[in-house]
Amino acid sequence: MPKTKGNRPVHDVRLGRIRAAIWENETDNGKRHNVTLSRLYKDDQGEWRDSSSFGRDDLPLVAKVSDLAHTWIFEHGSTPESAASESEGSNGSPSKEPEHY
Repeated sequence: MPKTKGNRPVHDVRLGRIRAAIWENETDNGKRHNVTLSRLYKDDQGEWRDSSSFGRDDLPLVAKVSDLAHTWIFEHGSTPESAASESEGSNGSPSKEPEHY
């Protein structure tokens, strides 16, 4: 998908009916990205709609789509300055790696 500015995401990740739209924002500190997650469905009239509500069986795909969006952002989106500042704590030192469960 081509990168466009404005009201369109710079990239979409979709698995089945679960979609992650990746949005790019320019800030004083470089590019930043946000992700919106949605579930596609057909309404009573047969028109496609989306929802930000997910059922139990949607959650594995939500996790997978989120992971793929995260990977895309790190591969395509971060400027060197923003990637470095995101990995540092508030005092400039590397932040503690989160515990894995």
